[in-house]
Amino acid sequence: MFIFGVMLASMAIGGSLGYDSGPFVPFPPAQPSQENLDALCTQGGSRPRYPSSFFPKSGYGHMRRCGSAVNRVESWYSVCCAVEKESQKLCCAKQAWEYVLKVFCREEYGVKGLPHECCEESGASRLSCFEREAPNASYQPTPDYTALEVPVDLEFAWDPKTCG
Repeated sequence: MFIFGVMLASMAIGGSLGYDSGPFVPFPPAQPSQENLDALCTQGGSRPRYPSSFFPKSGYGHMRRCGSAVNRVESWYSVCCAVEKESQKLCCAKQAWEYVLKVFCREEYGVKGLPHECCEESGASRLSCFEREAPNASYQPTPDYTALEVPVDLEFAWDPKTCG
């Protein structure tokens, strides 16, 4: 019991008990909103990207999928942020966010292992789950960071006709 207590105490104060926790990707991205749209558009070059070199040569498949989703949505946001009309810009960003999470969940189910818990939901419940888990809801930049250009493997085409 004492050893278990020491392990829990070590973990609670940030100890790793000698295990390499590996690469970490803050995920999921927050849902675009009127409140975070300005930062989403103006601070994109100061939020992390995750090139393949960020990850070890093998393993960490879940984190790789998270990194790919972040890379994709940040790239797609740059398309949306170039739209002139504010309401259209937000609509586009929301479409990009929803689409990237749909693709992410499809990829999660395409491999062995447990999918992200939000992927087990569907429709609005899935999106709400991802929104609740977003670690950077206001899209604040990472200090002293300049985003790398990371090639994106999937195109995004927003549909302005769906915007009200």
